Amino acid sequence: MHAVDHIPIRGRHPGEFPRRRRFRISRSTVTHRVLYAWFNMRASTRALIAEKPSEGRLLYLLLWSNLAFFLSWTLKAVVVPNEAGVSLVSVEIGVLFLAAVIGRTAALYVFAMVAGAVARILGGQGTWRNTRTAVFWGAFVTAPFGVIAAVFSVLFTNLEFHYPIFGAAWISNPPYYLGLLPFVWYISAGVAVAQGFRKTSPIFLAMSVLSLVALVGGMYFHARGII
Repeated sequence: MHAVDHIPIRGRHPGEFPRRRRFRISRSTVTHRVLYAWFNMRASTRALIAEKPSEGRLLYLLLWSNLAFFLSWTLKAVVVPNEAGVSLVSVEIGVLFLAAVIGRTAALYVFAMVAGAVARILGGQGTWRNTRTAVFWGAFVTAPFGVIAAVFSVLFTNLEFHYPIFGAAWISNPPYYLGLLPFVWYISAGVAVAQGFRKTSPIFLAMSVLSLVALVGGMYFHARGII
């Protein structure tokens, strides 16, 4: 006859099914910190400010967000350019890269100063360094949203060949601005913490107005051929 082996497997009792290992992301990884920031930006920003990051670390975060910005706009402006995008057929890709790395870096430094000034007017008490930390961290945290929006642009363009409705402006244009709302919201939450506000809504409202003015101004100057 056939003898049944009743020797238990190490670490388990007889008859017990093997346990599945839970996929966990270490708290010390950047991935965990970004995911945590998506759900609790205020606490995430507070923790980063408490670490007193060096200027080099802040620039490192900003550099990666700039690269994501470059990638997303390369997809949206070159791979699937339309009326909402910026056609770069006659412009070198290197110009966009320099604009993303140098121009955007300088712009976010200025943006941090403006955000701090607006927060001060509204009663904030934070330093420019903490505000800069919040802005750069917010730009880093929201970088994936811009890439995801670019992927949707490519997807809609491919679907347009089979389903013409995806070529409609109300479907094809939103991905170009999809990353703006998370950018404003998460940075507003971070700046609110950096400036000592209990609520995010006042900063978010002010940032929304500033972003809307900047967006309309950019569209106007682009239509006039200035930029």
